[in-house]
Amino acid sequence: MSTSSGVVDFARARIAQGFRRIVSGDPEGTPEWVTQLADGTDTGYFGPGSASWAVHGSLPTLVGGVRALLMQALHPGALAGVSEHSRYEADPLGRLAGTTQWLTVVTFGDTAMADRECARVRGMHRKVKGTYPVDGQMREYSAMDPDLLRWVHVAFTDSFLATHRVWGGPIPGGEDAYVREWAKAGELVGVTDPPRSVSELDDQIRDFGPDLRGDETAWKTVEFIRSAPVPLPAKAPYSLLFAGAVATIPDSHRRLLKLPRIPLAVAKPTVSAMLGALSLALGPASPSMRNAIDRAERLDSADGVQPVDAVS
Repeated sequence: MSTSSGVVDFARARIAQGFRRIVSGDPEGTPEWVTQLADGTDTGYFGPGSASWAVHGSLPTLVGGVRALLMQALHPGALAGVSEHSRYEADPLGRLAGTTQWLTVVTFGDTAMADRECARVRGMHRKVKGTYPVDGQMREYSAMDPDLLRWVHVAFTDSFLATHRVWGGPIPGGEDAYVREWAKAGELVGVTDPPRSVSELDDQIRDFGPDLRGDETAWKTVEFIRSAPVPLPAKAPYSLLFAGAVATIPDSHRRLLKLPRIPLAVAKPTVSAMLGALSLALGPASPSMRNAIDRAERLDSADGVQPVDAVS
């Protein structure tokens, strides 16, 4: 191996480890739950070749995650629960790691591991309750409230789909397949009647219109997301992720959040270049996906186990 190629490989490894350390919260970038994805007795709720694997196994989820946080800030009830009961301001990367764990385990874990992870999330939700002001009156909220759970679910689903539509590849079965599959993830944490098609997703987001607000609390949250305390080397890439997220938010929601208009024609090529560079450093599949693939291949070679039919 030449000296130059060795330097490049070392730089790629350092970038990959730094990135995974940020999103996983683990000092080495590979927490124990990632290792456990190689274990299990079935291929999970989705499995290889699913729409959920295609979307969540690709880098546009980085843009989608930022967009989802911005979209969630539109609902004062959901925002109150986050600001009063989470550690997002004191430890935003820790909260990111917790969300990443849930998303990844439900997507790539076997059903038992996914069920345990969703039970952990439901347990946290049971403690989240309080009040928030709406039009001069105080309204009660609870993280177990079906409407709040549905808003968080549709904000995530819409955001991952919107950003994958711009920066991702083909989705097996199409966009409806992704919405239908990920409805199962919503149900596992208590969402009732989640959308099962893009049309239903759009309708449910539209129905939330009267509940959405742009106010001081939302604007403060947006500013915090914009200037998230990521490590110095990640600040420039993060600013591109933020710009890409804003570029995919509909104008009506963007105006409520007082976000600038960023033309997609400008954001798309710059974000594409950044994601392409990151892909070179990270490789074709994340450790989570590689472990899930290993589990599926082990099960297939043992007795031809098929994915659990839980999303039909």
